[in-house]
Amino acid sequence: MLIIQKYFPHLSDEQLTQFEQLETVYSDWNSKINVISRKDIDAFYERHVLHSLGIAKIMPFKNDSWVLDVGTGGGFPGIPLAILFPKVNFHLVDSIGKKIKVVKAVAEHLGLTNVTAFQKRAEEMTFNYDFVVSRAVTKMPLFIDWVKSRFSKRYINELPNGILYLKGGDLYEELSTLQQHYKQFNLSEFFDEPFYETKKVVYVQMN
Repeated sequence: MLIIQKYFPHLSDEQLTQFEQLETVYSDWNSKINVISRKDIDAFYERHVLHSLGIAKIMPFKNDSWVLDVGTGGGFPGIPLAILFPKVNFHLVDSIGKKIKVVKAVAEHLGLTNVTAFQKRAEEMTFNYDFVVSRAVTKMPLFIDWVKSRFSKRYINELPNGILYLKGGDLYEELSTLQQHYKQFNLSEFFDEPFYETKKVVYVQMN
């Protein structure tokens, strides 16, 4: 938990409690349904929670924004972001039912009324969003095809509506074919830990 407070020092008491509860509730669920790799559960806050919150360093979502988390798995990055932004609406989707079962249980345990989870593919969603977030579920050109029709025409945030994608490594080849405007942000500029040396947030403007 200290690593979260290090980079996000202005959390409310409720947010601190929710973040503190995350490791216990995920460890419990992970013993039943493997949603986090065994080797990563020991570095849970650094490699899952803080990594998810890297998006917040790029985009501090305005209240009443709508955010879609595609391929959320056990709830990352959506659950940590929903704690950090309690007045932002989050839809978390995954095609695997047991993962959505975990997401719903975690959200209920933490009292996250701004989270709704769906067992669906991104292409099946019909709502429009300000931003779509994800943690490296596929290559960016394919991901864009999945979500390109899911963006709202209104603008309320600092950046135009688009994708905020957590990825690592050299992305030049993958991104070089994109027609859309995009920008890479190195998480090593925000977080000191070696884990973040190659981690990035890729922003793709979608309208």
